[in-house]
Amino acid sequence: MGTSGPPGLTPRLIGPEIVAVFAVSLGASGLLSLIQLIGALTAPKALDSQHAVLNGSYAPGRPWLDLSLHLAQLAVNVAPVGLVAYLLARSGESLRTIGVDRREPGRDLLRGTVLAAAIGGSGLAFYLAVYASGVNLNVVPDDLPEVWWRVPVLVLGAAQNGVLEEVLVSGYLLHRLGQLGWAPWRSVVVSAVLRGSYHLYQGFGGFAGNVVMGLVFGRLYQRWGRAMPLIVAHTLIDVVAFVGYGLLHGRVSWLP
Repeated sequence: MGTSGPPGLTPRLIGPEIVAVFAVSLGASGLLSLIQLIGALTAPKALDSQHAVLNGSYAPGRPWLDLSLHLAQLAVNVAPVGLVAYLLARSGESLRTIGVDRREPGRDLLRGTVLAAAIGGSGLAFYLAVYASGVNLNVVPDDLPEVWWRVPVLVLGAAQNGVLEEVLVSGYLLHRLGQLGWAPWRSVVVSAVLRGSYHLYQGFGGFAGNVVMGLVFGRLYQRWGRAMPLIVAHTLIDVVAFVGYGLLHGRVSWLP
């Protein structure tokens, strides 16, 4: 978390590197998400009458093709992590530099589990409140068919989200901004707003909730110097959301 980069990695290079990484990953997702929100706001239906499906079928009625497309999409989505690993190696660093390793498995698991319980519970309450206010779409975490690979794909999707977002937005971005000499809170705010941007397709609640999550995760990364607990927490949150939705939807009255 220093204020200067390794030899050969000058501030003049760090800025374009950050732009390039996010232009082919979550920054592009943020732009598409903004366009989707504009589309939802200009649609004839109210926001709370529209749906944002997180995990749906790519090939209805063709389960093997559907599975193949899901696995391919997961691989494509997580590819920017490889780019970040390469760029860190080019600058004489590694994923270990941002705390993506197996040095502290017990502590990472404990921290991640506690964080997931705190963020996940409050996040669900916040979502229900903003949905009731009409400023959010109805988020559908699971709309996959009842096939044998449904739960494994949901778990893999949760892990992909955790690895991609926490490596790029918490670890890599905050590390590089620190090397540029940015103040810690300024870096965290930028990271949090970026996180919120690619959730805009869910509505204003999805944006706000993820900004808050980003502020918490960003400060914890700066304190711990490790992205692994955040990967664990994010993965657990999404596993519970994705799999739990399928188990509870239609069986409880409070879930839209």
